[in-house]
Amino acid sequence: MKKYTFFLIPCFLLGSLCQAQQAADSVKAAVNLLFDAMRASDAAGIQNAFADSAILQTIGTNKEGRTVVRNEAVKAFALQVAALPKDSADERIVFETVKIDGPLAMVWAPYKFYYAGRFSHCGVDAFQLLRVNGTWKILYLVDTRRKTPCN
Repeated sequence: MKKYTFFLIPCFLLGSLCQAQQAADSVKAAVNLLFDAMRASDAAGIQNAFADSAILQTIGTNKEGRTVVRNEAVKAFALQVAALPKDSADERIVFETVKIDGPLAMVWAPYKFYYAGRFSHCGVDAFQLLRVNGTWKILYLVDTRRKTPCN
């Protein structure tokens, strides 16, 4: 019996790791759908990446240097990006952290944004995703924006 236990424990652990990686990959794919739609100037694709009750916010600074939070409707954001020429809005992210608990996922992703091939700004995207009918949707997206430092 000890021989089988010794063999089964590594198999169980490996199976759990594979499932966790597959779940993380599906969350990353859902986030990447947003950026693919942005590059394609696809309003419907952008809106489809978000849950119906999604919240979209940006943290920045005003002219006085104070921190401000700007709210934006997903539909307005989608229409704004869709009005751009294709491949103009290119946000390049790095998946630094992905955490999942059942139907809830969190992504922390530093990014650099390029407009028409030229660097515009950088920051961090913080996503909360919800699994709806087996599909990950962005429930909340807040980002920071700055010109420097962008490591």
